[in-house]
Amino acid sequence: MNVGIVGLGLIGGCIGLELKANGHEVYGVARRQQTCDQALAVQAVDKANTELASLAPCEVVFVCTPIATIVSMVSQLAQVLSPTTVITDVASVKGALVRAATQQWPNFVGGHPMSGKSVAGIEAAERGLFLGNSYVITPVDGAESEDGERDGAELKTDESAIALVEQLAKELGSVLYRCTPAEHDRAVAWISHLPVMVSANLIRSAVSEPDDTVRQLAENLASSGFRDTSRVGGGTPELGLMMAQYNRAEVLRSLKRYQQSIATTIEQLEAKDWAGIESTLEATKAARTRFV
Repeated sequence: MNVGIVGLGLIGGCIGLELKANGHEVYGVARRQQTCDQALAVQAVDKANTELASLAPCEVVFVCTPIATIVSMVSQLAQVLSPTTVITDVASVKGALVRAATQQWPNFVGGHPMSGKSVAGIEAAERGLFLGNSYVITPVDGAESEDGERDGAELKTDESAIALVEQLAKELGSVLYRCTPAEHDRAVAWISHLPVMVSANLIRSAVSEPDDTVRQLAENLASSGFRDTSRVGGGTPELGLMMAQYNRAEVLRSLKRYQQSIATTIEQLEAKDWAGIESTLEATKAARTRFV
């Protein structure tokens, strides 16, 4: 199968490595020729250049560009692809773009591989990134928009297009899930977007220590606990910003629930409610196993 990838960063590179190893012909497109050359050098693609028209032979195209550019990229691809080509994306937000992209291209399939690393770029690409991790497919069905309104535009993701994307996701070694774009955004806010905001504010709070000696000591003593809880807050700022912008309502909702939990813990500490704190920690220890 001829597979196209627009955006040869970490995720695009990893997809290319896996699908190329599985015998697919992989065509890559990036903004810079240097990135194309790097993708060829690490054997993430068979062909690469800066022109979208080079993807004309592809049966499926993965759009691995930033969230803000996906709908416009689909519109541009519509000018060069065969009408039968399937376009899919890898964005971590779906409600803000799936319906709009489907209006641009009926064979669009919203997708989100739940995989990543703390470093970005084609040079960080490697095989095995998706193995055993979730891959969410978010089809649209009917005229109801993500805010619950009826907009009169009957949109339904084609089942054969979904099947093709799911086939390739399985080849990546992923575990498949299907849900609506709205369900995806609400769930992902809890386990991906909220942790980024919480982690970032943990770091911001730590560096706000007014005593320079104490702050320096904390920096020196920081080990696995701080490393684990601060990792996502120290990631790519662009990605965190787009999570906040494009999933604003759900990020706000989850942050406010988290704020309530923090307020409860503060009250327990002020009241020296050790039994309450112990009960909370016992409950969270048990609950964590359902997530990881």
